[in-house]
Amino acid sequence: MEAIFQPWPWWVSGILVGLTVPLLFILAGKAFGISTSLQQIGAMCVPHSKLTYFANYKRKEGVWVLLFALGIAAGGYIGNFWLSSTPIEFLPAAFYAWPGLLKLFIGGILIGFGTRYAGGCTSGHSITGIANLNWPSLVATIFFFVGGLAVSWGIGHLLFGPLN
Repeated sequence: MEAIFQPWPWWVSGILVGLTVPLLFILAGKAFGISTSLQQIGAMCVPHSKLTYFANYKRKEGVWVLLFALGIAAGGYIGNFWLSSTPIEFLPAAFYAWPGLLKLFIGGILIGFGTRYAGGCTSGHSITGIANLNWPSLVATIFFFVGGLAVSWGIGHLLFGPLN
């Protein structure tokens, strides 16, 4: 039991995430990716939408994506609060005030736009796309990292200020 409560090495987690891709494909015939869960939520909330993005979405066939996303959130909660001796604080205290919440909201809009514009999320492109030898997914993954490094090591402190 003690091994479960300790942080696992990065390579164990990487192998488990990597095994998710073929298992999901073999057992369910589905490709791994999470961004379509947002499309599923939108299609369920606005069933008679005139937007083709929502109107042409097959709601019944996409319920699995929503359940998969909820399972990821539930797994993160269980792992953090039930299987960890020191739970991780998800948001620094600065994000509980209006300026921090506004930054999170704007960041969410930008991520949603980028996901739609790129035709998928980081997990869909970086894990499934590269596994399928899809060269646009490789290009997208490179720029995910470039953008992340630019914010982390460059302009992030200008946009968000110090996080400590």
